[in-house]
Amino acid sequence: SQPAGSGPDAMARLISDQLSRKFNQPMIVENRPGGQNAIGAQAAARASGDGYTFYFATAAALVMNSYLFKNLPYDPRKDFIPVGMVGTVPFAVSVNAASPIKSFQDLIAFAKANPGKLDIANEGPKTFSGMITLLLASQLGIKVNSVPYASVSAAVNDTVGGQIEVIVSDVPSVTQMVKSGKLRPLAVTTAKRISGWESVPAIAETLPGFNYAGWIGIVAPAATPTAVIQRFNHELDVVLSDKDMAARLLTIGPIAEGAGTVAQMGTLLDGEHQRWARLTRELGILPE
Repeated sequence: SQPAGSGPDAMARLISDQLSRKFNQPMIVENRPGGQNAIGAQAAARASGDGYTFYFATAAALVMNSYLFKNLPYDPRKDFIPVGMVGTVPFAVSVNAASPIKSFQDLIAFAKANPGKLDIANEGPKTFSGMITLLLASQLGIKVNSVPYASVSAAVNDTVGGQIEVIVSDVPSVTQMVKSGKLRPLAVTTAKRISGWESVPAIAETLPGFNYAGWIGIVAPAATPTAVIQRFNHELDVVLSDKDMAARLLTIGPIAEGAGTVAQMGTLLDGEHQRWARLTRELGILPE
């Protein structure tokens, strides 16, 4: 459900290329972007459960949309069955390199001293980065201006250009600008620091228990036979457990650590539903 050329599209093509060799038949990646993932999800949900269609899905499509939109054209829980995990995608809070805000503690201090003066770029209120922005303000007891952008690349460009000082985004979207010294990461949203960014603290070091990451998983239309699901899960796990493959995926975004089992993917989905239900209640966000 992601546009061609996007991070998830690149991941899907890398993985499908390997899987097509294992199954000895071509696998086609079909892009159905739009509607906050709903267009692609609906197409996958309505596909025949004959074992030939799988849905490469984001956390938004399978969980978050349930709590943000009233009339989804699909039911994330009833229309799909879990297959396996692809990987987790950490998010980060970063600033323009010229910013006087040098650390996450500086950011909190500035926001407390200047209520409502701190602008934070993100992808909008119904997206992961927008929710993280609201959650941070709520849990830190600060007032900020959440500034929505139509795309993460536009938000990154404005932060690099100095039109806005702070950005909340997925780590892959800012990695190049961090490496080139144009952006400074202040904190990551995962429970622990992440590989390659060891000097960047986790928000959890300030807010114990804070642990939010995007993720990508694979599900299948509900009627897909169990034997097909198990075979796909096994081959996916073999592909993702390959060290070279994990390294290649990391250059695009997700931290891949194998597919896990079908049951583990189901448990993850249940846990994420409970978490986002609680979070949207806490933030007073009603489905629209």
